Amino acid sequence: MESNTAPERPFQFGVPRYLSEKTFTKNRSGMLKKIRRGLLPFMVLAALNACKSQPKPDTERIPLIIDADTANEVDDLFALVRAVNEPKFDLLAITSAQFHTSPYASDSTVAESQEINEHLMALLGRTDIPLPLGSNAPLEASDAPQDSEAARFIVKKAHELEEGRKLQLVILGSCTNVASAILTDSTIVPKMQVNYLGFWHDPVSNRYNKKEFNSGNDSIAVNVLLNRPGLDIRVMTATTSQHLVFHKTRVDAHLKGKGGMADYLVDRWESYERWWTQKDPEKTKWTMWDVALIEALVHPEWTRQKTFETPKENTQRHIQIYTHIDVDQMEKDFWAHINQFVD
Repeated sequence: MESNTAPERPFQFGVPRYLSEKTFTKNRSGMLKKIRRGLLPFMVLAALNACKSQPKPDTERIPLIIDADTANEVDDLFALVRAVNEPKFDLLAITSAQFHTSPYASDSTVAESQEINEHLMALLGRTDIPLPLGSNAPLEASDAPQDSEAARFIVKKAHELEEGRKLQLVILGSCTNVASAILTDSTIVPKMQVNYLGFWHDPVSNRYNKKEFNSGNDSIAVNVLLNRPGLDIRVMTATTSQHLVFHKTRVDAHLKGKGGMADYLVDRWESYERWWTQKDPEKTKWTMWDVALIEALVHPEWTRQKTFETPKENTQRHIQIYTHIDVDQMEKDFWAHINQFVD
């Protein structure tokens, strides 16, 4: 029997009875568009964070070897901690350097540097980083390398890099190991860039003063690098790096009582007696010479560099010299990096 009323539409899952299918479809489409628009900023943010969290491929990271006289002074330890686990670095090794001119020098300063390198990497959980032993003596002649595991390692790694990439050598002490590598095999020169922490320099007059601790620990090696045609050299001078100064109160706030690496750095600061100055006997401040060079490599935008002629006594050619650093940004960045080890 037919009815004069329209038959009730059968229930369809997801479609309310009081809506026509056409009306429901239209409303649902509008709601989905609103949801997608609302979620879009979060989806973009999530994608950006995912990209940031992914480690850079080795081809995008800076291939780096740090050569450090770690047992001399305090700043080397801070610089090494800053370099380890830096996403922009492919840290291939930390080599040990001698510092025989120090009044605290033993008969094996390179062994002292090696011991601290090994202990520090153990505290950081990075015993996978190679630690080749350097030479314990400076060069005796400008054409005679000091053979060492470190010099041989530098040669090997320079040759292993693919065409077009340069091995970055960061020298935080004497130039013995890097100069020896070049004297052992000069074909590595086009495959490397030297980043040196050393000597004093007046950028206005372009006057150099090599009577500086790192330079004095192997003056022959410094001149080997400066005289080498085609060698790409970038220098963080003592003149520029002296402005990066850490205060003990901030060091204690970040590190003291945190154990492991953190307390090791604090203890080094407190126990090392500065022989070169009688100022600040309480050691409330410390110049972080070496940290300045590491930060400059990570954040070149916080620096200014200029091209200068080499010293008059050297082969005349161009080198790059840092003339300015943003010390506030560098220190802020240092502590942000360190927090990953102590939090």
